[in-house]
Amino acid sequence: VQLVESGGGAVQSGGSLRLSCAASGFVPKFYAVAWFRQAPGKERERVGCISPHDDGTYYEDSVKGRFTISRDDAVNTVFLQMNNLKPEDTSIYYCAAGGGYYSNTYCMRGGEYGMADWGKGTLVTVSP
Repeated sequence: VQLVESGGGAVQSGGSLRLSCAASGFVPKFYAVAWFRQAPGKERERVGCISPHDDGTYYEDSVKGRFTISRDDAVNTVFLQMNNLKPEDTSIYYCAAGGGYYSNTYCMRGGEYGMADWGKGTLVTVSP
């Protein structure tokens, strides 16, 4: 199982970025896949999650209405579309995946529950 993030970069406040999480060694549509971020000196927090099978999505309050998670099964990739970016969104963004019998519950449980495999992250910097 391998996850590779891409699409990070530097943008001004109000701008947009789309992050990609390319999966190999497994099929994302059968896994819960989540995006996390960690800013310097802060704990890692979950940004959002997409459930397997029913494609239900879950977002933290701080990004609701601005960020959207989607999945393209044809290319085994999960995306994080980030609009109206703010300086406080500056972080390293990671994707993670969790499979297994109970994977459809991982997103609802929140946090890092069930997330067994992680990418190395991509840096997003938002300037004022």
